Amino acid sequence: MQKTNSLVQRALISGTVAGITTALAASMAGKRQNGSYAAPLNATSHIIWGDQAALQNAATMKYTATGFLLNHAATTMWAAVYEKWFAGSNAGVRWPKPVAKPLIGAAIVAAGAYITDYHLIPRRFTPGFETRVSGKALAMIFGALALGLAARGLASDTA
Repeated sequence: MQKTNSLVQRALISGTVAGITTALAASMAGKRQNGSYAAPLNATSHIIWGDQAALQNAATMKYTATGFLLNHAATTMWAAVYEKWFAGSNAGVRWPKPVAKPLIGAAIVAAGAYITDYHLIPRRFTPGFETRVSGKALAMIFGALALGLAARGLASDTA
């Protein structure tokens, strides 16, 4: 795989993969728990549309597309953090195995995302997934975020 040097380029790639993996995890949990693939993504659009977004089950441009895009923006922002701190140079740090750095780094960033999303920012700006899926599913969504963040580094020779 060709080496990508720009932080912005790397963040867009990692953020896109993480956005897709979190959207898929949320959608699968929504189908399993509510009978609706769209419900968790709709709930994310509460940032723009208010609390009624979490009540929507049908896939729509208004709620689902907005929720997907908001999730994508958030995962891209977290990807920039990940790429800056964990996908750059090793800065003299010796990692036990080549896969350790992207996986541990992604887990740290995903944990930071959870803490920020559910304990530091106002409720209006939370992902909203928690209104439509269980805590166990929420943990899986943040696990999917970590795997999505690490994917580019694992697939490249720059990890």
